[in-house]
Amino acid sequence: MKKIITIILLSLIANVIGAHDINHEKVISRKWNIESENRIIDGSFYLLKNGKVYIERANNNITAYPLSSLSKQDQIFVMQKSEWIKQVNNQIHAKQNNPVSFQSQLDYQFWIVIGLLVALSWIGFSIIERKKLKYLFPVLALGMLFTLYSFTKKVWKTFKTKTSPTFIDAAFVPFKPNVNTNWDTTYFYVESKGIPTTHNMMVGISNRGWQQQVPIPQCYIGTNAWPIPLNPVLATNPIPVDSIHFTRGAIALAVNGIPIFNVHTNTGVDSYLDGQLDTYGGHCGRADDYHYHTAPLHLYNYTTSTLPIAFGLDGYAVYGSVEPDGPAMQTLDANHGHLYNGDYHYHGTTSAPYMIAKMAGQVTEDNTNQLIPQAVAKPVRPGLTPLNGALITSCSPNSVKNGYNLTYTRNGLTDSVVYGWSATGIYTFKYYRNGNLDSTKNYNGFVQCIVPSTGITEPSYSSTDALIYPNPNNGVFHLQLKNSIKQHDVKLISIYNLQGDLIFQTTRFLSDFEIKNLSK
Repeated sequence: MKKIITIILLSLIANVIGAHDINHEKVISRKWNIESENRIIDGSFYLLKNGKVYIERANNNITAYPLSSLSKQDQIFVMQKSEWIKQVNNQIHAKQNNPVSFQSQLDYQFWIVIGLLVALSWIGFSIIERKKLKYLFPVLALGMLFTLYSFTKKVWKTFKTKTSPTFIDAAFVPFKPNVNTNWDTTYFYVESKGIPTTHNMMVGISNRGWQQQVPIPQCYIGTNAWPIPLNPVLATNPIPVDSIHFTRGAIALAVNGIPIFNVHTNTGVDSYLDGQLDTYGGHCGRADDYHYHTAPLHLYNYTTSTLPIAFGLDGYAVYGSVEPDGPAMQTLDANHGHLYNGDYHYHGTTSAPYMIAKMAGQVTEDNTNQLIPQAVAKPVRPGLTPLNGALITSCSPNSVKNGYNLTYTRNGLTDSVVYGWSATGIYTFKYYRNGNLDSTKNYNGFVQCIVPSTGITEPSYSSTDALIYPNPNNGVFHLQLKNSIKQHDVKLISIYNLQGDLIFQTTRFLSDFEIKNLSK
């Protein structure tokens, strides 16, 4: 009986060896002295970029401050923290990075445990009486099952991962507040208007590729936000991104809030090689919605090379020419990605398939082969036909930022479309031929929306003009004006909650505020 108990204990130990997980993720909060504002805040270090320190506050709120605005002690802490992160990345870079496979997961621990079980079996058969062997067989079977379960569970965790929402959010930080982010336990949500702020649109589309569509801001907000799965699962049979699958809707979302579509048209044509895309790999769809069709590698002009530039709607990140820890891109698989340090991701390239060849993660298609769930664009006018011979030369916003002027050349003449929208959702299109108004059309559309600004908070006022104290407080705080700012200079005071909802507003100056009776 003692021998049998020993075997059971060894089997349980094998289970622990193979299945034990340790959670090293721990956020360390500290008190930050914002000397330029004469106040102290609580939060954890998020990242240092372009001379700004990003601090994560409560409820996932991230605030950016110039490094110089912090106390000397905090500045030293930030520099030491950044240097430590670099050293960790260098250590990871020095390791050999091999793609993870089922076979490699069954490492030496597995074979040690199997060896122990075989040895114990031999000893058992040698020393245990024949009539007691009937007790040994179920024990050995149980030990084998525990062992296989332990290691296959370990492998399964490699293929079914939970992505940290703070990791995803870091990729969107450089493009806030033009995008807003939030999440629950299932999805990471991205709100935007689908209009890039770092480059122009439509210029570069060839003289056979324009279908008279123009960029109109969309309302990808609220229940129509872009969902990125937080629990991606690698598919057994990845669905190809071709002329049959995913020719409608997006397959990924760029970190500037622009959706990314299949590069193939429904006729099987490569839209990039066919000249249908602008200089940045984008154009407008039938709903006058701007989107990319290739990897937005140009976004690395505005973000860090080791951060993703997009996320597939299957939950996996898209990187550029380097891996997440700095080295050059490793060999890619048939999906145009690979497993790296236990996590799967894609890579964007300048040649086909550009970004995603097959959806590596498990996804769902509707009856039109569109990937769901995803945000949808709202058309305001009927779709038009291609305008052969038209070459777009410019697309610029008007002076009041409620429309665009799109200019193109055709048959030796310069024509244009001047369009805009009213506050009530009336869209007016004016078509000019060689500088003369040819026709005007009005459409009833949706009312333009505003992207909530609950992400990065960068005060628009001078940090030396006002002082809000104490911080933190119990719902009662004071506003003090400085630098010769007078009370009559203050035209409006507004207070918003973390969801972006207006909870208090006054058009006269107040020095004392009490909001402790409002919802937290």
